[in-house]
Amino acid sequence: MSRWGLTIPMTGVPLAEHREIVAGLADLGYTDAWSAETNGADAFTPLALASQWAPRLRLGPAIVPAYTRGPALLAQHAATLADLAPGRFVLGIGTSSEAIVHRWNGIAFDEPYKRVRDTLRFLRRALAGEKVTEDYATFSIKGFRLEKAPGTPPPIVLAALRPGMLRLAAREADGAITNWLAPKDVRTVRGVLGDEPELIARLFVCPTADADEARSVGRWMIAAYMTVPVYRAFHEWLGRGEALAPMNEAWAAGDRKKALELIPDEVVDDLIVHGPPEACRERIREYVDNGLTTPIVAVVPGGGLSPAEAARALAPGA
Repeated sequence: MSRWGLTIPMTGVPLAEHREIVAGLADLGYTDAWSAETNGADAFTPLALASQWAPRLRLGPAIVPAYTRGPALLAQHAATLADLAPGRFVLGIGTSSEAIVHRWNGIAFDEPYKRVRDTLRFLRRALAGEKVTEDYATFSIKGFRLEKAPGTPPPIVLAALRPGMLRLAAREADGAITNWLAPKDVRTVRGVLGDEPELIARLFVCPTADADEARSVGRWMIAAYMTVPVYRAFHEWLGRGEALAPMNEAWAAGDRKKALELIPDEVVDDLIVHGPPEACRERIREYVDNGLTTPIVAVVPGGGLSPAEAARALAPGA
C-alpha cells in the first residue's frame, strides 16, 4: 500500500485543538502528516506538536520556501524536527511564489531554480554535520556548522511543477512534491521524474455528494492558484492552457466574477476530488495507481462534516 497523509492544521480547527485528531490518525490508517506555509500557521510548529502527539506518523512540510528563512536557520529548523521525530521527518523545500516571497516578505524572487538548488546542496552538507564555507550562486555561507546535527540526516524533497525542477529532484533530492493535478497528470510528471523517486502530492478533497457545492468552492481555489504564473505555466505544460485561458484573461482584466464562471466543470472535476467519502477515497487511489507514492489529503470543507469527521471518513481504512 502507498502512504496516505493528511494536511495539518485542518481548516477551521485551532492548532491547540488538534491533539485528539492527530493522535488518532495512525489508527485510522494514515501514515503521514504534512504541514504547509502560506499565510496561516508556519510550517514547523504544527509538526513539532505532531511529533509528540503521534509518534508513529512521518512528518514533513510541503513546503517551506527556500527564500523566507536564511539557509542556516532553515537547517536549524530541520535539525530540530529531526531530533523531535528521529527517522520520521522529511524536509520539503521549494521556490514558493512571487506573492509570498516578494509581495508579502519583501524578498527579491530572483533565480528561483538556482536558489532551490543551492539551498538543497547547502542543507545536504549542513544536516550531515559539516562545517560549511561556500560561495553558492545565490548566497554565501561562511563557517556555519550545526551545534547538533541529526544522527540520521532527514530526506529532502523538492516542490517541482515542471521538467527543470523535476529533473533536479531526480538527480539530487530524495523525491518531489507537486499539487493541483489530476490522476492522469501523475504519469506526465513521472515521465520526467522517473519511476524510482518518491512522488508526493497534496490533493484537495471535498467530501460532499453535492457537486455544485464542491465546484463552487473549487472554482475559487482554482482561480486563486491558476492565475499565479508558476501554476499557470504548470497547467500549460499539462495541457490545460487552452481550457484555462478565458479564466486567466478575465482575471487579468479584473473581472473576478466572470473569471470564476469561465472555469469549466471538467477542470474543477479534474483538480478537486469530490463526492461522497467512499468515492473520494477511490479517486485518491486512482492517483496512486498512476504512480503517486504519497497522497496528502487537504480537506476542503463540505458535506456538512466537521474536520475531524472528514479525516475519519477519508482515511484509507474507512
